[in-house]
Amino acid sequence: MYAELKDWEIVEEYHLEAVSGKSVIEHHEAQRMMRDIQSGHVEGLIFSKIARFARNVKELLEFSEHFQKYKADMISLSESIDTSTPSGRFFFTMISAMGQWERENIVERIKSSVEVRAKMGKVMGGIPFGYKKVGKDDMALDEHEAPIRKMMFDLFLEHKRHATVANILNEKGYRTKRKSKFTGTTVKRLLQDPTAKGIRRSHCTKIDENGRTVMRDKSEWFIHEAPRIVSDEVWDEVNDIIRKQEKEKVQPLNKKLNLFTSYLYCANCDEKMYVPSSNPKYTCKSCKQKIHVDDIEAIFKEQLTEFIISEEEVNRYFDGTHAVIREKEQEIENVNSEIQKLETKIEKLFELHEQGQIDTNRFKDFYDKPNNQVQQLKLRIPRIEGEIYALKDQFKSSGYIIEEARSLYENWDKLTKQQKRNIIEIITEKIVVSEQEVNITLNYILPKTPSLKTTANGTHGL
Repeated sequence: MYAELKDWEIVEEYHLEAVSGKSVIEHHEAQRMMRDIQSGHVEGLIFSKIARFARNVKELLEFSEHFQKYKADMISLSESIDTSTPSGRFFFTMISAMGQWERENIVERIKSSVEVRAKMGKVMGGIPFGYKKVGKDDMALDEHEAPIRKMMFDLFLEHKRHATVANILNEKGYRTKRKSKFTGTTVKRLLQDPTAKGIRRSHCTKIDENGRTVMRDKSEWFIHEAPRIVSDEVWDEVNDIIRKQEKEKVQPLNKKLNLFTSYLYCANCDEKMYVPSSNPKYTCKSCKQKIHVDDIEAIFKEQLTEFIISEEEVNRYFDGTHAVIREKEQEIENVNSEIQKLETKIEKLFELHEQGQIDTNRFKDFYDKPNNQVQQLKLRIPRIEGEIYALKDQFKSSGYIIEEARSLYENWDKLTKQQKRNIIEIITEKIVVSEQEVNITLNYILPKTPSLKTTANGTHGL
């Protein structure tokens, strides 16, 4: 009914009823849905509530990233999330921010235990190629893999190319721990890992704010002995060659994420302003008018205090929604009353037939008309209920959106740069910069006030 109200076509159904456990993402129906989203066969998914769609925040964020990647919408009826609308996208942005906060707290909780295990020299994570796990917390040389890893060093000293070493190993039939072919990247990583010369490092990497694995400061590392595969001299010679090769390469610059790119315009030229790599200011290519990136963000943040829908607008919207819901509920009562009258009439027809006052051959003529009317009326009820359900969902969602919009100013500095950009894309129409002022035009995210229209036969429609 919700899809019909939105004029959406249902092309697939995915059945996860009676599926138990802590995860659904690996279920064959969920995987089929993911493939349909990726291929473009399905452009959106309606589900009853998040608890049935995703069993934990991690799954929810994985699903949402897949949907965002392939530009598909997620519609949760119970939580009133519909990412096909600006308010739905705004709602989901806030949920994603909460998920980020939860992940960070989980990381903090396990960090202390990880550090203790690392300090004690316990084996954590995967076992490197050339070694095998012994007992619960120790490792030893693998009699099959260790000679292959030693061969890597010898081959690299001869050819000085990671890819060449990988190709030779693959031609000889050797494979990684996961039984896949070696690549140049894998070979380089194994050559640079000091475990091969008897030094096992732990607590030496961490996840940065951008989700990348980076090295910790050396003062935080824990060093332990490991079974040796090559001598210090061989390891140092190989890594000296690698460092020299890396210095000769020019590293590509990372693209910076600019919050207001494609939304910031010059008032003089009506052209988009951009941030050159050498200057932290949005600049107009034509007239060279500038504004510092920090200044425009501060101005935008202050503007968020005005991103509060007026009480008059809110009351008008809510009153209109309540009126339509009441009209729909009254319509259901009228339909049920009409059904009851017709069913009473049918019961009397049966009584007259049993008393012999209506001939059996003529009974069908009397019975068919009221019975058909009852069936048609019964079909109207779920349609009207679907409209009421959609209106109530929109009503709840709108209340949440208003609340979150009013707290944007307070929470702005807690958001990541990507989360800020997501919100800017949803609520910003255009920002015009002149010498004297900055004019910010924000989108109106409250849904249009619902209204009733009267058709030719006098019935009401949404």
